[in-house]
Amino acid sequence: MNSTNISSILVPVACTLMLYGLLRVAQRVHNSLTSPLRDMPGPPSPSFVLGNFKAMAEDSFLTSQWRLQFGRNFRFRSLFGRMELHTSDIKAVNHIVMNNAIYQKPTSNLDVTRSLLGNGLLSVEKEEHKRQRRIMNQAFVPSQIRLLTELFTEKAIQLREIWEDQLTGTPDGATFDVSAWFRRVSLDIIGQAGFNYSFDSLSPHGKAQPNEMEDAFNSLIHSPRSQLYAGFRAAQGMVPILRFLPVPGRKVAIEARDTMRRIADRIISRSKAELAAEAQSKDTAAPVSLQGKRDLLSVLLKSNIAAEALPESQRMSDAELAAQIPTFLVAGHETTGTAASWMLHALSHHPAIQTKLRDELLASATTENPTMDELNALPYLECVVRETMRLYAPVRSTQRVAVQDDVIPLSNIYTDKRGKEHQSLVIRQGQIIHVPILAVNTDPEIWGEDALKFIPERWENSQALPSATSAIPGVYTHLLTFFGGAHNCIGYRFALVELKAIIFTLVRAFEFTPAVPSEDVVPQAVGLIHRPAVVDRDNKTKKTGMPLVVKVYNGDGY
Repeated sequence: MNSTNISSILVPVACTLMLYGLLRVAQRVHNSLTSPLRDMPGPPSPSFVLGNFKAMAEDSFLTSQWRLQFGRNFRFRSLFGRMELHTSDIKAVNHIVMNNAIYQKPTSNLDVTRSLLGNGLLSVEKEEHKRQRRIMNQAFVPSQIRLLTELFTEKAIQLREIWEDQLTGTPDGATFDVSAWFRRVSLDIIGQAGFNYSFDSLSPHGKAQPNEMEDAFNSLIHSPRSQLYAGFRAAQGMVPILRFLPVPGRKVAIEARDTMRRIADRIISRSKAELAAEAQSKDTAAPVSLQGKRDLLSVLLKSNIAAEALPESQRMSDAELAAQIPTFLVAGHETTGTAASWMLHALSHHPAIQTKLRDELLASATTENPTMDELNALPYLECVVRETMRLYAPVRSTQRVAVQDDVIPLSNIYTDKRGKEHQSLVIRQGQIIHVPILAVNTDPEIWGEDALKFIPERWENSQALPSATSAIPGVYTHLLTFFGGAHNCIGYRFALVELKAIIFTLVRAFEFTPAVPSEDVVPQAVGLIHRPAVVDRDNKTKKTGMPLVVKVYNGDGY
């Protein structure tokens, strides 16, 4: 092909791309100039392309600072100048959460999630979401979590034994990156409890085995360029044409997606074969194995088989079932490991709280493998878990888009830049709304002046909590951590019991003290996850991790 022919192709393509870009810019400018929220106060945007996106990704508490400056309702700029509404007004948040038919996940977010995870629960809306949710609910009922608790503690004990082995001959302890270990143990737990699959992330010799799934997650989420990759994925969602370009992180995302899908297909095929073999067996008196039959995927497969007489609209296809596997992985792997890391960070800086918790765990438990009911009966453990989930919510925020015009009521009047007072927010169809989970959980106007302090005792008497907390529309009482309404976290019970089992096992066995100054441990956002990172002040960089000094506990009772 000669240069003339190449030019005849490239020039029209370049002109089309330029025209598309100009139209999108014109649309954004028009929307901003005519928006009912155009006079709402907010931070200045440093650039049209990045808006406030980069600053918000680098500082998880930046929106809380803006709230102090501009009030509970303000606007900011996302990528490509898109204006978003930030509201932490509890009445407004309630309205958004409870009107899920009007306020849905943005199409751009759904497209990005679907391209990575498939057509699973996190990637669908409306009736499709209701259908999948209705089918999956049976896998997350308390009775099902009760059956899985033994597996949670078994994996936690395996991690404990690895640490004990590594600490042999070190009476003063050693520094561990506990977040890396929690990623491994939570990956093993979600593999076994979720779909009876062994990732073998934990090794009896204390070194993780090579693991393609963990490698995929690390490249996608924990590499030094993970924030950059997340930014480009967000941009691809907002500007679909970018999906065809070799932007940074595209190859990493494709490899991670292909790895998850390959493993998911393998798991589905194996699980269906096992269930078919079980159906043919006449030995109905044989005991059901924990790992083989109680995992979440087996529950879904069995329900599908039992519902074969029902129309397809009431069952899940193999593709939908396969999509739930990477959905389980992403939703259940990173969040629990992040929460456990933040909890040990808090305990390491509050030795009295750590001691009080350990005393309860040693005095109240008669076994190292407690049941779900025994874990839930430990009052101070419950307080520590709740306070961690409040102050260090693993998912810092979420987004919704108005699919029709609406008016959002407010609990407090806000004043715009022209001095006009508003008792409600007029919302135009297409308006993106940023719901700040972490900001609501730590709002001093809701929680009091000690809102940013780690005080588990605040939960010892729920009646003594500030009255404003009762208005938070969360499925996990008084907290927005697991969201609320029809889109609340379906696996929140699973996550809480898993977290309790890990902390129960480790706090009884070890003492935790800081390995770096508290100010050097900061939140780092990759996507919506609010994970810990350590600041390298010499190189002005941050690295995901939570280094703590871990020492074997040798006190009475252990």
